[in-house]
Amino acid sequence: MNSAATMGQVLRAPGGPEALEWIPLETAAPGPSEVLVEHRAIGVNFIDTYFRTGLYPWPSTPLILGSEAAGVVLATGAQVTGFKAGDRIAYTLPLGAYRQRRVVPADRVARLPDSISFEVAASIMLKGLTAQYLITSCFPVKAGDTVLVHAAAGGVGLLLGQWLKLKGATAIGTAGSAEKANVALANGYSQVIDYRSEDFVARVREITAGKGCEVVYDSVGRDTWRGSLSCLKRRGMFVSFGQSSGVIPDFKLTDLQLGGSLFATRPTLVDYIAEREDLRSRTADLFARLAAGEIRAYVGQTLPLKQAADAHRALEGRRTVGATVLVP
Repeated sequence: MNSAATMGQVLRAPGGPEALEWIPLETAAPGPSEVLVEHRAIGVNFIDTYFRTGLYPWPSTPLILGSEAAGVVLATGAQVTGFKAGDRIAYTLPLGAYRQRRVVPADRVARLPDSISFEVAASIMLKGLTAQYLITSCFPVKAGDTVLVHAAAGGVGLLLGQWLKLKGATAIGTAGSAEKANVALANGYSQVIDYRSEDFVARVREITAGKGCEVVYDSVGRDTWRGSLSCLKRRGMFVSFGQSSGVIPDFKLTDLQLGGSLFATRPTLVDYIAEREDLRSRTADLFARLAAGEIRAYVGQTLPLKQAADAHRALEGRRTVGATVLVP
């Protein structure tokens, strides 16, 4: 298959949402171990804004954002045996999804069951696999545990609430409005704290009768990390997996000592799906739970890929609920 021009969103320099440019892009034929994918849906995540602003260093310039997508295989490389043209697939990769077509490594692709829509898959590959590894491997949550999740009405937060309930854990969430709190309560949380009007540390102590939580999953960062540590039981685990409010300042190992011999980790999905078998098993778990109706994705917003800048403005303005998906 010869290269063909399709459209995509490109950044030439860090900046605001207006820095995204909608331009034609050349898409090459797949290499021996690659597949050419026509995207049907693309996920939007906070990490996209981190790269766009330059908070995260760019691996190359110009840059194409996007860490998860779903679509149809158009062509395969000569050495690819697991996929063929017409197969429905989904993937999560560090960058490059904000385009209509893309060549990706075949070993990073998962077959998408017919029962799962492209929009749901694009909303859940990064977020769903993140939720999966956070509660099964990063901190293996067990029945009876009490867990605090910040941004409970966000894409990962809603999945965590459902999955924690399945595990028999008590899930406490924080959210920034009554509307978001209600959405979280409908997705597995037993209590949701409006952090704009309540002191979440005091409320967690009240809810847990002063015992605290086994683990806190914190994707907010600067605004919440000290309070998160205060919500933990002795020898509890602080899991910092995002920083939507900014980078955590002045963190010291002695903070863990003073909090009660606490543990802390800053995990990233790429290290939990580095091997093909890890990706296969985690994706199989995720897709099976979706197909069984045990968890459900919440796609709150769908916009054309051409309007990616508007999606970024809404995300950074905390005006989204659940996942945001771009449609080419």
